[in-house]
Amino acid sequence: MGVAFLVMAIIGEVIATSFLRASQGFTQLIPTLVVVVGYGFTFYFFSLALQTIPVGIAYAIWSGVGIVLISIIAFIVYKQTLDAPALIGMGLILAGVLVINLFSNSAMH
Repeated sequence: MGVAFLVMAIIGEVIATSFLRASQGFTQLIPTLVVVVGYGFTFYFFSLALQTIPVGIAYAIWSGVGIVLISIIAFIVYKQTLDAPALIGMGLILAGVLVINLFSNSAMH
C-alpha cells in the first residue's frame, strides 16, 4: 500500500504545484483552493506512504517524479521550454529514481 499512497501523494503534489502559477500569489480563489486542498491531500498520503517506505527513499521518488511531471505540464500548459542541460538533468533524476526502485534494498524496508 505504501507505493499506492506515494503515487497518490505525487498526483496531489503535481496538481497543486500546477495551480500555483494560476493562483497568482494566492489572489485567485479557485486556483488557491486547488493548491491548498492539493497539498493537504499530498501530505496526508505522503504520511501514509512513510509508514512502509523509508523517508529518504520516498522523498527522492516523490520529488524526482514530481520535477519531471511538473516540467511536462509547464511545457504543455504554459509553453515553457527546457534547454539541453535541463533535460539531461531531469534524465539523470529519472535514472536515479529507477536505480532506487530497481536495485536498492533500502526501498524494500
